[in-house]
Amino acid sequence: MKSCSLILVLSIFFAIQLPAQSAARPAVCGDASMVHQADSIKQNLSKDGFIIVKEAFVPMESEFEIPVIVPLTEGSWYQFVFIGDITSRLYEVRMFDWSEKQVVYQKKEWGDVDGNVIRYSYIPQVSEYHMIKPLQVNKKKKQVCGYVMLFKKVKQP
Repeated sequence: MKSCSLILVLSIFFAIQLPAQSAARPAVCGDASMVHQADSIKQNLSKDGFIIVKEAFVPMESEFEIPVIVPLTEGSWYQFVFIGDITSRLYEVRMFDWSEKQVVYQKKEWGDVDGNVIRYSYIPQVSEYHMIKPLQVNKKKKQVCGYVMLFKKVKQP
């Protein structure tokens, strides 16, 4: 069952990585304000000893989660950041471990301080793949853009 779930999720993950010409997804996903926010977060986290492991603009559909699969190493300190469209009114991120147990849940709403940014730390107890599912709700746009980043703390000798 677990391997079937993983194959399905990985298939979805790789499918969204391919350039889609579908009318359901925007051809280009990018936003200058998101880039500015991401650059600021990268700068702050690098001062704290974190390096960027993965980052990407993610075309999303309002009210639907998008799965992001990441391999995490036991005992390493990670920071995950999701930046949503500034016009969305609700943002959520759920993270699940390999056994599909929810290990993180965060929710923000438009109007909260840094409402369109969800950021959290996580130190896995076991080296395994984790699934992160960001979601945003936008009443004016069906297609929205998100930005995801994964950082890892660099161990000092």
